[in-house]
Amino acid sequence: MNPTAPLLGVNIDHVASLRQARYRGGLHPTDFAEPDPARAVHEAELGGADIITVHLREDRRHINDRDVEVIRPLTRMRLNLEMGATEEMLGIARKLHVHMCTLVPEGRQEVTTEGGLDVIGQLARLKTMVAKLKDPAGHSGGGMTVSAFIDADVRQIEACRSAGFDACEIHTGPYANAFAASGGDALRPALAAEIARLADACHAVRAMGMRLHAGHGLNYTNVAHVARIPGMTELHIGHSIVARGIYVGLRQAVADMKLTISRA
Repeated sequence: MNPTAPLLGVNIDHVASLRQARYRGGLHPTDFAEPDPARAVHEAELGGADIITVHLREDRRHINDRDVEVIRPLTRMRLNLEMGATEEMLGIARKLHVHMCTLVPEGRQEVTTEGGLDVIGQLARLKTMVAKLKDPAGHSGGGMTVSAFIDADVRQIEACRSAGFDACEIHTGPYANAFAASGGDALRPALAAEIARLADACHAVRAMGMRLHAGHGLNYTNVAHVARIPGMTELHIGHSIVARGIYVGLRQAVADMKLTISRA
């Protein structure tokens, strides 16, 4: 393995999505509903995951409160809580004392997070929330690393620095779409433009002294371009790993992604 390769954060939300396909009416403690996302934590860890990511949505459509409460003490690596910028989620993050959290936008009709957080449009509110999340005082926890999931836009990156974020997770969805449309041909103008846009945004994150993360739509064929961006510290990937896990097992799927990133 390449010791300088980005760390891999494995998002296990889709394990819960599969569970909810059967238990749409809600869960009861006696249901023994499967697959249980808590079990996925161990498989991902054994496959080499560096970070576990879960998104506790306001509507609890997949990961729920019980999942996060159980997963937190089970996780032997960092737990990254993706969450909306709400007071409810702030309280949950502090109560459970997660290692890091990533603030993301939420839409009731979206299947997954689409588009980055508008930090510019809510700078004052986000600055207050980031300060509360990073505050180590009090028995309820806090003091966590705080990241923002944003589009590859230098203006949003500047706003993240002003708000006090430790890291920016650059939204790679447009790049993934361009990669698929071009068959991965980096000489095609659309894909070349997205690669250049990512590179510029990533350079800006590093220049402003924040940690550089990336995620959304990354898979085994398109991750290389992103993994080799200078200064990339973390890649957060979920759907493609869980999808491959159906065929080869989650542990092997995580190991395969780690190897793909290392080789990049």
